[in-house]
Amino acid sequence: MFRKLAKQNKLISEEACIELLKKQKRGVLSVLGDDDYPYGMPLNHFYDEETGKIYFHSGNYGHRKDAVNKHDKVSFCVISDPQPVEGFWGLDVQSVIVFGRMKIITDLETVKDISRKLCYKFTSDEKWIEEEIEADAKATILLELTPEHMCGKFVNES
Repeated sequence: MFRKLAKQNKLISEEACIELLKKQKRGVLSVLGDDDYPYGMPLNHFYDEETGKIYFHSGNYGHRKDAVNKHDKVSFCVISDPQPVEGFWGLDVQSVIVFGRMKIITDLETVKDISRKLCYKFTSDEKWIEEEIEADAKATILLELTPEHMCGKFVNES
């Protein structure tokens, strides 16, 4: 059902894909938007090692939520920080693309728990995290991506 990477010598392992999802703070989530136009948006995310699911926080209204309600198939792409290669103009990068199904989570305790975990990717300031969660959790939903296919690759641009 899903295509294989055309250049198999560029393929990275599932473990490397997961590390990239855990480490990188942002990626691009793509959904089928209004009038079936693709709609890609940069978002931060949390990869849950226990379940293998990827979570995004969102407001309880808008284009993103409407698109997921209409069509649950999505893709999510993350790219590593480019690394210079000594003596060459190009950069080394890794990327991973996840295809899967998205569902909306509204349970307040789950929203708070995952939001907290997501916040820790950016700061360890517990006071700030708790204040933000208490102020915004009731107006927040989670988007839960269950991967069906994941593929990562390594590219040397030079």
